[in-house]
Amino acid sequence: MAVSNTITGVLNFAAMVLSVLIIGSGIWLASKQDTECVKFLRWPLITIGVILLLVSAAGFVGALWRVPYLLVIYLIFMLVFIIALLALVIFAFVITNKGRGHSVAGRNYDEYQLNDFSGWLRHYVENTKHWNKIKSCLSSSKLCSQLDQRYPSAQYLFISHLTPLEVNSIGNGYIGSG
Repeated sequence: MAVSNTITGVLNFAAMVLSVLIIGSGIWLASKQDTECVKFLRWPLITIGVILLLVSAAGFVGALWRVPYLLVIYLIFMLVFIIALLALVIFAFVITNKGRGHSVAGRNYDEYQLNDFSGWLRHYVENTKHWNKIKSCLSSSKLCSQLDQRYPSAQYLFISHLTPLEVNSIGNGYIGSG
């Protein structure tokens, strides 16, 4: 057996194991209480896992048993997957590119404003339907209670280094109501 086929087979076997873990994560999320975060992630995870399982199985079988048409199918789907991933990265970069934090006097963290981001992201978040889902997802997380426990007073909060998500939860009044 050629070395390249062996390497392709091993990589695809690892991808099949990974896809089973992704499918398992989606099924685990499906068994959890329905929150907006879970609803958003459940089916995309299962779908990506199943597609990855089928494509990697085609690559595994095609490489180890030298089935050329399976390798062609594998290569076509991998090309589509790589192009889709590249498009997703470009999309994410374009909509968040202008979003940079602004220094705030007396604070050790940067403040982020919605006007700093792309028009598409601004309109998406300003849409009441979408914002209610985002707000529900944020409020169902344990972020607020963790911030309440970590910083006993506002003084400690203002001098700490916070992530943009933590700053957003402060700016929207979630601290203390988490």
